[in-house]
Amino acid sequence: SPDEWTSLFDGRTLQGWKASENMDSWKIENGELITSGPRSHLFYVGDVMGHNFRNFEFMADVLTEPGANSGIYIHTRFQEGGWPEQGYECQVLNTYKPQEENKMTGSIYAIRNNWKSPVPDNVWFNYQIKVQGKTIQTFINGDLVAEYTEPEEIYRVDGFQGRVLSTGTLAIQCHDPESVVHYRNIRVKPLPDDLASPGTPPEDLAFEKKLIRLHSYGFPLLDLHVHLKGGLTQEDVLAYGRKYGFNCGLGVNCGLKMGKETDSELKEYIGESELSPLLWHAMQAEGREWVDLYSRENINYFDYVFTDAMTWTNDNGKRMRLWIPEETEIGNPEEFMEQLVTRIEEILGAEPIDIYVNPTYLPDELNDRYDELWTAERMDRVISALAGNGVALEINNLRRIPSPAFIKRAKEAGVKFTFGTNNSGADDLGRMDYAISMIDECDLSSDDMWMPHKN
Repeated sequence: SPDEWTSLFDGRTLQGWKASENMDSWKIENGELITSGPRSHLFYVGDVMGHNFRNFEFMADVLTEPGANSGIYIHTRFQEGGWPEQGYECQVLNTYKPQEENKMTGSIYAIRNNWKSPVPDNVWFNYQIKVQGKTIQTFINGDLVAEYTEPEEIYRVDGFQGRVLSTGTLAIQCHDPESVVHYRNIRVKPLPDDLASPGTPPEDLAFEKKLIRLHSYGFPLLDLHVHLKGGLTQEDVLAYGRKYGFNCGLGVNCGLKMGKETDSELKEYIGESELSPLLWHAMQAEGREWVDLYSRENINYFDYVFTDAMTWTNDNGKRMRLWIPEETEIGNPEEFMEQLVTRIEEILGAEPIDIYVNPTYLPDELNDRYDELWTAERMDRVISALAGNGVALEINNLRRIPSPAFIKRAKEAGVKFTFGTNNSGADDLGRMDYAISMIDECDLSSDDMWMPHKN
């Protein structure tokens, strides 16, 4: 009930708060606390719970001005200078900054990031943080964004060893002079000390170590090729994302014999679709006819468009869907490969797409000869078409393609990458094992990744 909430900010003074480094970076106007100036952290030092919280709910209304970066620290303690070393930071950032910062609002910073801003700048939103036992949760406007439960054995990279739960106070971050963020209605609800953790800790600690390293270094973990098939729901996809710190893109099949065959069907779908702000919406363009089926307006509704080279018409005039053996005519494998590579070049050159997915896919009949048939010359033709047309290359988890050799050559040519699973139902989403293993094997960095941000 509301009477359990206690206000921490009176709207007029900084009573109960203590600033580090630069006192003047904090202003109070119209009942709002505003960050504006060089780096400073404002620590709660007031009477509520002796400013030492274990389990609690925190809430504030927040508004970011464009480009502004801030954060809310929990289980922290006062320090005179620098970034707080103790406790966790819950991120505030709604402007995507390529090459600078991509951990967005709601992130449990460097531990479980959220890579897609749930709210725009210049709009008030509600930020809620809950700590219960070993579980931290962030909510934006009531929607659960990030969740993390500490395992028994905690791994942290250098500089982040203090990011563990214990007890401590709260702090608000003024990041830099360009970052103007407004806070109001700052309040806390202490919870009993003996609460159980509602979340489940990671079990595979070797994989968790990989994830923590990637989150700490800001490597964007996006599964941009997910389908709501086989009973899989949006909520399932969001839970999958929270478990590992992924954000997902939902692909909608559009094309001949593949659903949404007409522009009016697509328009109707767009009108009815309600997507969580944490998910991207992708158009999966099917077959080669799609470019003539849909209006630019409907195509532009989507955050990005991808296609594969699994549906095309061969030199004999036969339209083939390569994953269906009865529709596929292979004949001489070398001639088939020549046609396949030529079709891929044509698709990448002519179709307005962002990502080439299921890349280098071969029909089952040829797949055991993948490394032999994908010669260096054939790889380079496809890579040249990707680079020349600014199309990103998917690293596909389910099919484990393209090969590491292909990925390394593509990186060398400056091609950007995405990760995608292309699940067939609810039980084969996995955890992006193949893509994550390729990061180290092919020496990928966050600069090599394509992000679906329409600017």
